[in-house]
Amino acid sequence: MEALDNKCPACGAKIDFNPKNQKWDCKYCGSKFTLEEMQKYQNASSKEENKKEETKKSTKKEETEDLDVYHCKNCGAEVMADENTTATFCVYCGSTAILKEKIMEGTIPTQIIPFKNVKQDAIEKFKQLSKNRPLMPKFFNDSKNIEKISGIYIPFWTYDLNVSGNIDFNYNRITTWSDSHYQYTKTDTYLSKRNSHMNFEKVLVDGSSRFDDDLMDSLEPFHYKGLVEYNHAYLSGFLAEKYDVDEKKAIERAEKRAMNTAIETTRKTITGAVATVSKNKLNIKKIKNDYILLPVWMVNVKYKDKTYTFAMNGQTGKMVGNIPLSMKRTVAFSILIFSIVEVITCIVLYMI
Repeated sequence: MEALDNKCPACGAKIDFNPKNQKWDCKYCGSKFTLEEMQKYQNASSKEENKKEETKKSTKKEETEDLDVYHCKNCGAEVMADENTTATFCVYCGSTAILKEKIMEGTIPTQIIPFKNVKQDAIEKFKQLSKNRPLMPKFFNDSKNIEKISGIYIPFWTYDLNVSGNIDFNYNRITTWSDSHYQYTKTDTYLSKRNSHMNFEKVLVDGSSRFDDDLMDSLEPFHYKGLVEYNHAYLSGFLAEKYDVDEKKAIERAEKRAMNTAIETTRKTITGAVATVSKNKLNIKKIKNDYILLPVWMVNVKYKDKTYTFAMNGQTGKMVGNIPLSMKRTVAFSILIFSIVEVITCIVLYMI
């Protein structure tokens, strides 16, 4: 199986997508190309080509190997990738190898949000996590960890859903008053019936089981105005993952997210009381779904046999991740605080 690599139309060197100017920059000859120019020189796919590949893969027998070997066009090295990888780097020459055959297995993405932030932006955001965190292990600031930050296109399913129907709430209203002898409390219990109708557009569901769903949810929102038609040229210089959670499985999570939002939104129409759901007759209908790729800068840091994942939204720059506490630093900090308190206490007692 052959790897597909984007080449500079001017000098033939490998060329990467630049998130800053949204063009393809050649580091060797200095040329810059737009998507239209890349397509003109056949270094980017067209909508018609994607349709042809979709037809091809529908008649192609699916592969069952967990690992495949690809040949780098640039240096001839063998590039290994697992069944979910759609783009990777050649570990020998650094050339960007885009695994076209892997992309075309299953559903082809319809849209993509290209990266807006470069690796240095992600590094700076990661470094900022350590500020004002004196108890964070020093290990997290190790340059070896920081340099592992990689740009990855994460597969997502999006769903347009309609939620409609009836929902009943129970709630209490409590009134209190008093006179010269007693304190009175009156509790009135109510049944509130509501009719709800809501449309949800592009409800996101992570299509890769590799990444924690809560982590991916925390990266939202993505600005959908940045969505463009999918083109494999945008993968130049980045990694990408193919979905391993199919549309039928992912919709369960989309429906749950939409249902919870519909209930909470309807609940807020009851003011001045805590309402609980007594009967839910809301129905969910799928209008349509799409398969898209979204940009994420990510690094995994292994600390004391546990892996900590940090991710940055490659479009908005939002950084998420949990940092553990260093036990040594925590103990030292506690002793320091205790010592300061002891000294202050002794001084106060001496002055008294």
